[in-house]
Amino acid sequence: MTESNGSDTNGFPRHARPRALTSRQERKLLDYLDENFLQLTRNFKKRSDESSTLRTLGAYLEESRRLLAFILQIPPIDPSTSLRISYMLRLTGEALTSIPGYRLGAALPSGRDGASTDSGGGMRAALQDLVDFLDDLDQAWLAVLKGQAWDPASSEGVDVAFPNDVAMDLTDDPPPATNGIAPKTAPTLKTSPPTQTDLTRLRSLLLAGESRLEEWLTNERNPVGDNENAADALVEVEDVSAMLDRMGLLEDFDSLFVRTLDYLGGFGSDIAQNVVHPEPEAEMIE
Repeated sequence: MTESNGSDTNGFPRHARPRALTSRQERKLLDYLDENFLQLTRNFKKRSDESSTLRTLGAYLEESRRLLAFILQIPPIDPSTSLRISYMLRLTGEALTSIPGYRLGAALPSGRDGASTDSGGGMRAALQDLVDFLDDLDQAWLAVLKGQAWDPASSEGVDVAFPNDVAMDLTDDPPPATNGIAPKTAPTLKTSPPTQTDLTRLRSLLLAGESRLEEWLTNERNPVGDNENAADALVEVEDVSAMLDRMGLLEDFDSLFVRTLDYLGGFGSDIAQNVVHPEPEAEMIE
C-alpha cells in the first residue's frame, strides 16, 4: 500500500510514496477488518472459556498489535484516509475498554509492606507488555494525526512524498482557464485531516481510557471496600505509584499517550500523570 524511499547517507528522514486503494482493495479491507474486529470482541467476551483465543491479557495485546499494524498500512490518501482514522478510533476504544477486563491480582504485590507474590516477575512482564502496546498506539496516533504513512521497519510515521507527475490537492478551487480552455493538470492525490469530531472523540477515548486504567490498577493492587473513606482511598492510589516505581515502570505510565495528547492540546504530560498521581478533579469519563 505504501513504498518507502529509505534514507540517504546524510540521515535525512525517509519518505513514503503511497498508492491509493482501488475499490476492490477497499472492499476486501473492510471485510477483513470487520471480521477480525468481530472475532476480537467475541473472544474477549468469552475470555473465561477454554474456547477463547484471548484468555490472557498478553494474547489480547498480541491480537490488537496485529490489527494495529494492518490498519496503519492503509494509505493516508483519500478516500482511504477516513477509513484509517475510523478503524484507529475503533481499535483504541475497544482496547482501552477491554484491557481492564483482565485480572492481574494473582500476580500483584500484596499488602502495604510491598511483599511480592510474583516471584517469577510475571506481573512486571505483563505491565511492561501493556505499556509497550500503549506506547505503540500513541506513536501510531501521532502518525495518523499528521497524515503520515507508517514505516513498520522503524515503527514510526514518515512524511508522504508524491511523484513529480502527481500533484497534491490543497484547494477545492478549479485551476484557471486559459483562452477559455482549461489547462491540463497533473493527476491529484488528496489527504484529508481528521475532522473536529474525530479529534474530540479521540480525546474522550484517551481520557476515559486513562481513568479506567487508573481504577483498574488501583483495584487490582489493593481492592478498596465500599466503606473505605477518602483518606484510605488516597493511600491505595499512592501504593500503585510505589508499585510501578518499584517495577521501574512509573515513568512509562506517567507518559501514557503524551505524544497524542500534546499534539491535540498541549497538555498530555499533565493528563498522563493522573493515571498514577490523580488529581481530585480527575473523574471517569463515560
